[in-house]
Amino acid sequence: MKIDAVTIFPEYFAPLKLSLLGKAQESGIVEFGIHDLRSFATNVHNQVDDTPYGGGAGMVMMPEVWGKALDPLMSAQSDLIILTPAGRRFDQPMAAKFSKASHLVFACGRYEGIDDRVRQHYLSKNHRVHEVSIGDYVLGGGEVASLVMIEAITRLIPGVLGNPESLAEESHNQEGYLEYPSFTKPQNWRDIPVPEILLSGNHGEIAKWRAAQAIERAKENL
Repeated sequence: MKIDAVTIFPEYFAPLKLSLLGKAQESGIVEFGIHDLRSFATNVHNQVDDTPYGGGAGMVMMPEVWGKALDPLMSAQSDLIILTPAGRRFDQPMAAKFSKASHLVFACGRYEGIDDRVRQHYLSKNHRVHEVSIGDYVLGGGEVASLVMIEAITRLIPGVLGNPESLAEESHNQEGYLEYPSFTKPQNWRDIPVPEILLSGNHGEIAKWRAAQAIERAKENL
């Protein structure tokens, strides 16, 4: 998979070189391209934003700069993801869908967002355009949200995780449940013992216990 991100803060994406994502790049499973939006600015001040038509607080990112940045990246194989609080909520099924794509382009907005004509233009050219939010809160920009999505998406690509069984263990999350609680050595820590069922060796009963715990966690966190 090829993943491109357009941002005014390329340094935000340094974590992509770490851990499993770093190894996935080294093995050629995933390829990342990080592009500085300011390098496509058209004036001496590298301006990428301006005041909004109709008035209001804040600044809006200019479509001309975004067009220059995105045009060389977009193709028939590309999915353009615009990070915005107004977008569809990101979830595990969406991550699974994006993990099957061949090319993702993340547009990391800032300030009051990206001029909506950017979205309209690429839709009019029959590109797949997705407005996505990672939650009901406001961030300083789309970079953090992009990193969250990239990690959730790429770990579903075959070969990225060292142990494929980890994905099978998480399959219940597709149904909205949460992870069951996990335990390791020592058997007793600060007078809190590991649940006896996990020491029983009865894998059928352990599976039932874990499923029940996942459901209880989901209820508690509604």
